[in-house]
Amino acid sequence: MKQLTLFGENVRIAFKSIRSNRVRAVLTMCIIALGIMALITILTAIDGIKGSLTSQFTMMGASSFTITSRPTNVTIGNKTHRKKNHTHISYFEAREFKAAFNEPAWVSVSFYATNLSTLRYLSNKTNPNIAMIGADDNYLAVSGYDLESGRNFSIQDVEKNMHVVILGKEVARYLFPAIDPIDKEITLSGLKLRVIGVLKSKGSSFGGGGDQIGIIPVTVARQYFPRPNTSYNINVMPYDPKDMEMLLNEAEGMFRIVRNLDPRDESDFEIEKSDSIAEMLIDNLSVVTIAATAIGIITLFGAAVGLMNIMLVSVTERTREIGTRKALGAKTKQIRQQFLFESIIIGQIGGFMGIFLGIIAGNLVAKGMESGFSVPWVWVIVGILACLVVGIASGYFPAVKAASIDPIEALRYE
Repeated sequence: MKQLTLFGENVRIAFKSIRSNRVRAVLTMCIIALGIMALITILTAIDGIKGSLTSQFTMMGASSFTITSRPTNVTIGNKTHRKKNHTHISYFEAREFKAAFNEPAWVSVSFYATNLSTLRYLSNKTNPNIAMIGADDNYLAVSGYDLESGRNFSIQDVEKNMHVVILGKEVARYLFPAIDPIDKEITLSGLKLRVIGVLKSKGSSFGGGGDQIGIIPVTVARQYFPRPNTSYNINVMPYDPKDMEMLLNEAEGMFRIVRNLDPRDESDFEIEKSDSIAEMLIDNLSVVTIAATAIGIITLFGAAVGLMNIMLVSVTERTREIGTRKALGAKTKQIRQQFLFESIIIGQIGGFMGIFLGIIAGNLVAKGMESGFSVPWVWVIVGILACLVVGIASGYFPAVKAASIDPIEALRYE
């Protein structure tokens, strides 16, 4: 009980001293708050960015991978050298793979027909920036799209070259502002298409067309958008995400057979996981985390020097007070605790200010990226502990100096 009373008295004296040196204390708190705020702001924003990246790539098709053909480039200095051109993946190779791959997974064959199409319905016309995708009946499942209304392609739609289309939310909203688009006929460069479905809004996700897209059967797209050496994408999504790695290896082996590769030959195609780009970007954010930590440490170091200076000045100004307290029976330990408490309280107030402001600022940045509210609890705890260390480190030497003052000399001090 006595220790608790002594603790409360030390806290009361510390706050009284802080109020009497309000300007210097507040300035030091602001310096500490600035360092913690910089750290928490950036780390909160990074958590938001990570959440946004994960969400965007999940919408593109969770736990899926794509077999694709693309050139491999090697960059040396500022120059990029083409190392190898993989042979394009033909429609027949893609179809052969889909027919032969009898594993528990959805397999889809697709390609980008054009990114500059214009769709018309009566007098309504879109801008020439609509991405048209030729795809099969499994494309929506492996690409993370959901239908808002209507239906998906059937196998018959693909095999019989049916002139049907599934529209992105934004395209449907623009062409059909006040009516149901299902079963309406639109025009694409003279090609008449019947609308059978409208997708739910997906936003502008990485690597996809977002809501500015139209999807037509791959057989129709091949007929009306022929290009030499068109390369098709093969998307595979396991029924069970746990089978991802196993099916990826199976798919590579199967496609090597389709491409008639010798066992000694290097694979002439690429396999990319849906989240590989997100993982790469998130890994690169570690550099930003290191920079934020460095900024916080440097700022806290400056705050520690400022806090120590304030405490040393406070010891000098309160020399007579220290002498009086010692003359009245205060022990050396109690004097030392009093000044340590004052330093720790200044550090903790500054730290909590910085944490509060950092969480608000960081989440404002995250909100701009359409990410949810987050709090980096680990770094919040680290910030509190850092401020505690700053308070103890800055206050210890002044506290020892105050405790070592001779009471007789202190009472004579002017």
